[in-house]
Amino acid sequence: MDDRVERSRELYEQAIFNGTEGVLAQADAELDAAEADLALARGRLLHGRFIAGGKEDPAELPLFQRSLELYRKLADQSGEAEALFWIGCFYQVVWQDNDGAVDALTRSADLARETGANLTLSYALRHLGIAAQQSGQLDLARSRLEESTALRQDLGFLTGVAANLVGLTYLAIAQDRPDDAAALADEATALAESTGATNILAQITEARRHL
Repeated sequence: MDDRVERSRELYEQAIFNGTEGVLAQADAELDAAEADLALARGRLLHGRFIAGGKEDPAELPLFQRSLELYRKLADQSGEAEALFWIGCFYQVVWQDNDGAVDALTRSADLARETGANLTLSYALRHLGIAAQQSGQLDLARSRLEESTALRQDLGFLTGVAANLVGLTYLAIAQDRPDDAAALADEATALAESTGATNILAQITEARRHL
């Protein structure tokens, strides 16, 4: 059982058996936090299924929106940043709506910076970079992807670094920097092989076809 659910039970018993005042509000907060995390996790799984199968699940966005509502209620800004990222990611990836995505992704990045949620920040910057690339702002896209990559390197998130290097490879190709593109593809390959990221390896193979 989630510790927060167990804690809510203990608080309930304190209220019922001991007459302790105010603890039911604490119990609500414990359950809200657990529900927020669960909604986010379920939405993330539905997003993974979309990536695998290409079929939108109508429950995905409401789950992310519910998690955002609860994190805001709890004044959990790092949680809010993560929920905003997933809302932006949904708009960008599922609905292919970059305009709708950028606002949520920007707010996510701002909150993540404020709270030191660097993993969330790395994701928000990656997808802001994708949005910039798709709108033809290649220098901005490169800057955002490079910042995301540096954060992921600091966190030891090597699979995420490899994924970003694929994006940077495509940017180098688009900016007519073939030597940089080849070096980035080589670095991405080494990282993907070291982490067993076969999907990333397939993406690198596709990127090399454009060199």
